[in-house]
Amino acid sequence: MLLMTLGVSAQIVTSKKEAITKGSYTYTEKAVKPVQHQNTANEKPLTVTESDMASLFGNGPVVAYEPVKEIRRGGPSKLEAPAKKNKLLSVTDNDETDVAPSTDNYLAEQLVNNAMQFEGVRYRGGGTTTAGMDCSGMVTATFRIFEIPLPRSSHEMAKEGTRIELTEVKKGDLLFFKNNSRKNIINHVGLVTEVTEEGEIKFIHASSSSGVIVSSMNEPYHKRTFVQANRVVGN
Repeated sequence: MLLMTLGVSAQIVTSKKEAITKGSYTYTEKAVKPVQHQNTANEKPLTVTESDMASLFGNGPVVAYEPVKEIRRGGPSKLEAPAKKNKLLSVTDNDETDVAPSTDNYLAEQLVNNAMQFEGVRYRGGGTTTAGMDCSGMVTATFRIFEIPLPRSSHEMAKEGTRIELTEVKKGDLLFFKNNSRKNIINHVGLVTEVTEEGEIKFIHASSSSGVIVSSMNEPYHKRTFVQANRVVGN
């Protein structure tokens, strides 16, 4: 089994081939099906003995097998592969690579990958493009890539999904804040990008002073203004 992990800057993956190339999946290569051997008229049918097996695979437990059979159909003889129930190799009817996501929630992983492409975009009130975006504009633009509609304002967005404790947040969850002292309503939102082994929560958001950046919930300002966390995708 070959294990690969996905980096933070990876792009959205749209196919198995691309997933394997970009290393965003854990996958196991399966043995290909045996190819029939073409005998000439003078060749003898191929047989396999237990001593042959021992020389190839050592003296461990012997797997049950059938000797190959010679069949003739009015032409050069062919060899019939052993019956599928007596396999010597791990062979399946489907020889495609067996692919499985390497993360708990693949959609959440890809939401973060796409949001990270906006890092460095300047702040613009009401903006939703790389020409400029605000906090809720950045989040809605990211979710729109996957055709997930969200309200345009952070205040209304906070009503979506399931509210969770800050200690339960995972990559792809939303964090909401009140950072306007004149209005006692939610007016800021960020997308969780990482939760470290030490429990540090990092999130991407559009700051009016710095544009789209990644910040930490360990920063006193964000601890003070934090209101709630919501999970829109995943379990």
